[in-house]
Amino acid sequence: MRAEAENIHLSYGAKEILKGVSINSQNREFVGLIGPNGSGKSTLLKCIYRILKPNAGQIFLDGTELSSMSVKASAKKVAVVAQHNYYNFEFSVREVVLMGRAPHKRALERDNANDHAIVEKALQTVGMSEFADRSFSTLSGGEQQRVILARALAQQTPCLILDEPTNHLDITHQLELMHIVKELDVTVISAIHDLNIAAMFCDRIYAIQDGKIVGQGSPEKLLTPEFIRNVYHVEAEIVRDAKGQMHILFL
Repeated sequence: MRAEAENIHLSYGAKEILKGVSINSQNREFVGLIGPNGSGKSTLLKCIYRILKPNAGQIFLDGTELSSMSVKASAKKVAVVAQHNYYNFEFSVREVVLMGRAPHKRALERDNANDHAIVEKALQTVGMSEFADRSFSTLSGGEQQRVILARALAQQTPCLILDEPTNHLDITHQLELMHIVKELDVTVISAIHDLNIAAMFCDRIYAIQDGKIVGQGSPEKLLTPEFIRNVYHVEAEIVRDAKGQMHILFL
């Protein structure tokens, strides 16, 4: 699925957060959003998955303007894995993942055998089948994020939004989550803080600074020492390991 944001503006009161941002993702492309804290990455993603409404600009999903779609219709196109997920009630892991089936159900329609089969497959994909009957609140942060990813998979959308999903995870769980996502046959748009994670998993990267796009391209072309110095104000060196994977060393 193709997702596009054109000339997006958004303000909180008198403060303009997004200043004419445009990005696009091609079918099955893994697109990363990088930039300093407060640059507008999550704000842009929230516009795409309809938590926020832009003051100006348009968002398109496979050529259809987002505001012309019902919430249920767009929820069949885009699923979200966010950074924080809290529930006020005790839900089992299976119940949380079943929530991903909501866009495909009529009002008060009960879950059926097909829904449960989709949920079991999603749990298996993220390696959480054995936790299906556990309470979500008793899981570790990494386990909870895998469950939220399973919920997104159960939604069966052609596009997945990752809204800073790994910031509070250790490196093991960051890599586990990103490897699972990378293997999915879907379009991915992800806000990423760690430049080495972005270099490892993204096909293409947009850099946002002060609410504006300040660069885009493949990790190899975009993430140069000069670019990192200009955006993050730190010195860096680019090295490659024995497999040719680039790594960014901060000096």
